[in-house]
Amino acid sequence: MDETRLHTQLKKSDDGRLLVSGELSMKTVPALLAQNCLRDISGDIDIDLQDVERADSAGVALLVEWQRTARQQQQKIRFQNIPPQMLAIARLSGVDELLALNQKPV
Repeated sequence: MDETRLHTQLKKSDDGRLLVSGELSMKTVPALLAQNCLRDISGDIDIDLQDVERADSAGVALLVEWQRTARQQQQKIRFQNIPPQMLAIARLSGVDELLALNQKPV
């Protein structure tokens, strides 16, 4: 049995941001999607990825899905502190513009 456990957490901070930590991979992203965490938020959505330790293309796909969900709910979504490896994958995939990842925070 593999003792390496994949820890991924999504929690709401006191200031209303969603804090994502751990790994965003093919093994962890489906569980995050199943939570439908954005459905319970009213107003703008801020997602902080500062504590993401590792991510692959599934992590970028998660951001795209969250963006789509926010648009359907007519909400703005902002991603903060995106790890460099996720930015690189998003740029290579051509979704950095879709996710507005190359904009500087205001």
